[in-house]
Amino acid sequence: MKISVIIPVYNEEKTIYKLVKKVLSVNLEKELIIVDDASTDSTRKILSEINEPSVRIILKEKNEGKGAALQEGFKYVTGDIVIIQDADLEYDPNDYYKLIEPIINNNADVVFGSRFLGYPRKALFFWHTLGNKILTLISNMLNNINITDMETCYKVFKAEILKEIKFTSKRFGFEPEFTAKVAKKGYSIYEVPISYHGRTYKEGKKITWKDGLAALFWIIYYRFKD
Repeated sequence: MKISVIIPVYNEEKTIYKLVKKVLSVNLEKELIIVDDASTDSTRKILSEINEPSVRIILKEKNEGKGAALQEGFKYVTGDIVIIQDADLEYDPNDYYKLIEPIINNNADVVFGSRFLGYPRKALFFWHTLGNKILTLISNMLNNINITDMETCYKVFKAEILKEIKFTSKRFGFEPEFTAKVAKKGYSIYEVPISYHGRTYKEGKKITWKDGLAALFWIIYYRFKD
């Protein structure tokens, strides 16, 4: 199966080149769809120097958020399985093999890569972890599923799902929107443990407590919308 890796990017000059090299080194048939969300640092210059036939680079003229960048990238998917990959180095592309295995074995339509299932990982911020667990708990209750990491970057799914679900959230609301909509459709959902190397704010981490409050709103909104 061919893998389509969607990479939304915003001001990741310190990590984007290393990340692309890591993804390219994964021994799977794949395409990389990199969507730059109007970066203001040297990210675009770095991207312009990448000359790989399997890499497509899309430059947005207006910064709209992660969800909007993903929606733009989804338009160009030609693979059988889609993997969402953040542009930082918090998530390890070597986990792709285990992430796609439940789909290849026809056990799952959607796979979440969980940071909380016992795999070696960097110690996380306490309040981030608590907030994540609370949001995941509420999402589980409203969507009647049982996962451990709703906010994970690694959401992997059959590409055909993009023909059946339209995503609309422009920013970090994509995570609860995706979770609610795949649950509502009744897709088979699996989780697998992944490694995690979280960044500090000094290292470029962008998500804040405000995004957590927004996520709570979107969890409720997308559960009852439509």
